[in-house]
Amino acid sequence: MGALIRGYDWNSTSLGPPDGWPQSLKTAVRIMLSSRQPIWIGWGPDLVFFYNDPYKTIIGGKHPWALGRPTRIVWKEIWDDIAPLLETAQTGTEGTYVEERLLIMERNGYEEETYYTFSYSPIPDDYGDVGGIICANSDDTARVIGERQLKLLRELAAAATNVQTVQQACKSVSAALGANPADLPFALLYLRHAELGYELAASSGIEGEHPAAPSAIRDLFTSPWAPLLPDDTNQVTLVRNIAELFVGSSLPTGSWQRPPHQAAVVPLAIAGDTDLDGFLVVGLNPWRLLDENYERFLLLAAGQIAGAIGHASAYQQQQQRAEELAELDRAKTAFFSNISHEFRTPLTLMLGPLEELLASASTDGRDRALIDITYRNSQRLLKLVNALLDFSRIEAGRVEVKLTATDLASFTAELASLFHSTFDRAGLKLVIDCPPLIHAVAIDRDLWERVILNLMSNAFKFTLKGCVTVRVREAQERVEVVISDTGIGISAEELPHIFERFHRVSGANGRSIEGSGIGLALVHELVKLQGGDIEVASELNVGSNFRIAMPVAVANTVSGARPLTERASASAAAHEFVDLTSRSLSGTQSDEQTPEITTITEQPSELLARAGDFVPGKVLVADDNVDLCWRSLILLAVSTGALMVSINSASTADR
Repeated sequence: MGALIRGYDWNSTSLGPPDGWPQSLKTAVRIMLSSRQPIWIGWGPDLVFFYNDPYKTIIGGKHPWALGRPTRIVWKEIWDDIAPLLETAQTGTEGTYVEERLLIMERNGYEEETYYTFSYSPIPDDYGDVGGIICANSDDTARVIGERQLKLLRELAAAATNVQTVQQACKSVSAALGANPADLPFALLYLRHAELGYELAASSGIEGEHPAAPSAIRDLFTSPWAPLLPDDTNQVTLVRNIAELFVGSSLPTGSWQRPPHQAAVVPLAIAGDTDLDGFLVVGLNPWRLLDENYERFLLLAAGQIAGAIGHASAYQQQQQRAEELAELDRAKTAFFSNISHEFRTPLTLMLGPLEELLASASTDGRDRALIDITYRNSQRLLKLVNALLDFSRIEAGRVEVKLTATDLASFTAELASLFHSTFDRAGLKLVIDCPPLIHAVAIDRDLWERVILNLMSNAFKFTLKGCVTVRVREAQERVEVVISDTGIGISAEELPHIFERFHRVSGANGRSIEGSGIGLALVHELVKLQGGDIEVASELNVGSNFRIAMPVAVANTVSGARPLTERASASAAAHEFVDLTSRSLSGTQSDEQTPEITTITEQPSELLARAGDFVPGKVLVADDNVDLCWRSLILLAVSTGALMVSINSASTADR
């Protein structure tokens, strides 16, 4: 610039040749040329224009034409904005200073949005008057536009949170797009569902019906936007002269006084398991070109919008699947409830006559055995039906919990002691360690009875040797009941699912493989209804520990004394439950001799391989239910009388 200034024909300007310039101007020009900051100087009444090399990035395409011309001609497009500031600096002793001032400047042959921080400072001439001004500039355009666009991208990202439907996501996107009318004077979001066409899902800047924003696009070739949709989701299509597409309709201007003359169409790549796709139409800033930065911003915005819609669609589908599963669960519960009621009525009518026949002295031994089998298995079926009804009532919220302050130690000990004879016959040791408690516990006695009976029955079923221990302890305003056994245990893989309804551990080796997977799930629900917690710890082939923690109910009892509550006793139903457990799991009756049973551990293929070892004429009957096993023998006896001798020899003639 120094060379250009020295070679310029200054005689054609109001300043004349440099030899006649005042020393103050020469000094100011020397300071300007040596500075690395963009600076320009205006001198004399016309503010003849000087500038340095760093200022060439600001003057743009006007270099070197602007040198030596009056400032009002150099910056004629922004003269109305800067003239008052220059007048203040020229007529006073103080300069002016503005930050991030918006100026629509024509630097490269077109008007564009720019932001500058600059100051106008007066330069005294050789006589002490104001000879001109000096202006130091800082170009803030990239930073201001970048912060504005980054804010929009953050708002679009926030639109993806806390939305549960595609409609909510589109509403949030519309609000976010409307917050940046400078870069997006108007925006249209179209979504397509399968082959139904495109529908306007969100918009900003355009109110009501407008030719540029049809509510639906059924025919792509009649739309001003859809035929321009690119195949590549990373491509932006520029639509020029959009005013010609909508003659007679004014387009929205956004933050500007001039409507956009260009628009961009950006496809949306909506990820996830959805049939949605769409595109975004935006009116472009009339004071900016669609350069690489602008295009990158549009692609990022489209990506955020697609992510918000995809997230909402996935959540909506997940909720829909959850509702469908819940509806299936409700239907299943209703079915169980209805069918259970239908089962229980005939079962009740069957059990009454069977009880009378068993109590009758005229019933002979063989008939009594058959009736006993029928009665016992009817009870088992009734027990299952009642468990299903309990589940249906729990899920429907119809279980009435009647909490009563109870001596939990004595009540639990009494319920556990009902199994003494059963454990003795099985060769198991039952340890009941339930010392007196200081505080009472609020429980529903009927529900607690079912909890303890189920856990004890489960422990008996899967403990083939060793012992079962029932302990009750009080600690930190809670009472813990622990039922531990030395049974087969539960593997680490099965442990998290042990309280899930209808879940059964495959391959469990117990006294019986019968079961519906309801017992422990029901125990879990019943404990929760009474305000307690239950957890299980187990190790395969070592044993299991079921721990129930219940909050205390009475805190004002005398230390060392038993709770002042009425003693709870086991119900008649509890005795029937234990009797049923004893007979169904052991396969024997208390007054009968247990038939000798040979346990065969070989696989079927191994049995066939040594079939010659069996004595000819013998039949092996195997079943997971003892009653069914003996029933099979009876059916064989009916068909071939010779087998009656074998049954009689096993001392089970009455069965």
